[in-house]
Amino acid sequence: MTTNISFTLNGDPISCEVKDHWTLLHLLREELGLMGTKEGCGNGECGACTVIVDKLAINSCLFLAVEADGKTIETIEGLASTDGTLHPIQQSFVDNGGVQCGFCTPGMIMSSKALLDENPKATREEIKHALAGNICRCTGYIQIFESVEAAKEPVAENTGGQNE
Repeated sequence: MTTNISFTLNGDPISCEVKDHWTLLHLLREELGLMGTKEGCGNGECGACTVIVDKLAINSCLFLAVEADGKTIETIEGLASTDGTLHPIQQSFVDNGGVQCGFCTPGMIMSSKALLDENPKATREEIKHALAGNICRCTGYIQIFESVEAAKEPVAENTGGQNE
């Protein structure tokens, strides 16, 4: 069976027909060509497929595409400005060595964005908790935590302090 759905993706309205068994991950990568969201484990354990749905970080490998109907979805492709300027979290990951092989990076950044959008003054413990579902095999996490901490002020400035 198929279902027609409509949602907002990175600020753009999307309408499409999806098969009822498709995951959001499949829809994003295979049907819409957004390759930034990665498939790691395929069962919600690694966080590589993390996207933001209605302001919540979710594992897109577990979220059915039909559930996207009426929702607002943000992926890594939607963070940088149209002129190529990186989002403050992306820039902080670059500046602070939060990226090594890069496979986990989109999921880490999207989980971090969801956290800082909700709590721009997150503590190290809150950052660790928010990223607990994201696995990195390269960095040892310290640089990732430091990247998120360093992004707090630029993110708050970028949002005009609306979340404080």
